[in-house]
Amino acid sequence: MWWPSTDDVRFEGEHLPVWEDGAGYLDPTTGEVLPTWEQALDRLDQDDGAEPLHVLRFGDQLDIQSVLAGTPDADQLIQYLSKYLTKSLGNALGADDPRRKAHAERLLEALRFEPCSPACPNWLQYGVQPKGAKPGMAPGRCKGKAHKPDHLGYAGRRVLVSRKWSNKTLSEHKQDRRTWVLEALGVPDEPVDPHRYIWRPVKPGDPDLAPIGVRLLRSVHERQRWRNHMNRLEAQADGRDFSATEGRAA
Repeated sequence: MWWPSTDDVRFEGEHLPVWEDGAGYLDPTTGEVLPTWEQALDRLDQDDGAEPLHVLRFGDQLDIQSVLAGTPDADQLIQYLSKYLTKSLGNALGADDPRRKAHAERLLEALRFEPCSPACPNWLQYGVQPKGAKPGMAPGRCKGKAHKPDHLGYAGRRVLVSRKWSNKTLSEHKQDRRTWVLEALGVPDEPVDPHRYIWRPVKPGDPDLAPIGVRLLRSVHERQRWRNHMNRLEAQADGRDFSATEGRAA
């Protein structure tokens, strides 16, 4: 990761850069304008001896096991994976152990001044204006997830988005679900004419707008009607008596 160096701490304590409208952050002693994020990256390009701030290397220790749909262990593996990916990192440390708690506090304090992104205010400590700098920034006051106890430096996704699992976007999943429901209901999936309707916001007090309670009850009734229809179709497909099933559910 090609970011400016964090070896030289130029500003800390009460000696911090000051903001000036139209110029950005200045050195409080010399009045020098601190280099912007883009200027700092340009200096890296001109420095033949520059090294990346962070390096990630892929090794042989990664053990990848495939999960095939329809296999007996597929559901259980996905359940375990989802469970452990979504657990809070902070709670997983075991805060009841004084040594682990102290270690987490030391880590959090170290991360307090570690730049987490190009826009992190901590860059001011190293003499660089953050990307998109604005007044009021100060080192150690970044509100990014990486600086919060529940994340402990890790601010990325803990659960992969749906397209990583199925190679489909959320919109494509919604379309698949819509197609399945229409086929089950026996309704043809015909394209909607975009010029058939005109959508306009309804203003409060419009005489054609029913009270919120009435609209909610209509929505609940419509959902119940769809649910009953789907249950009836599923019962017919399985050779079951829907009326008996409905009675037990009630």
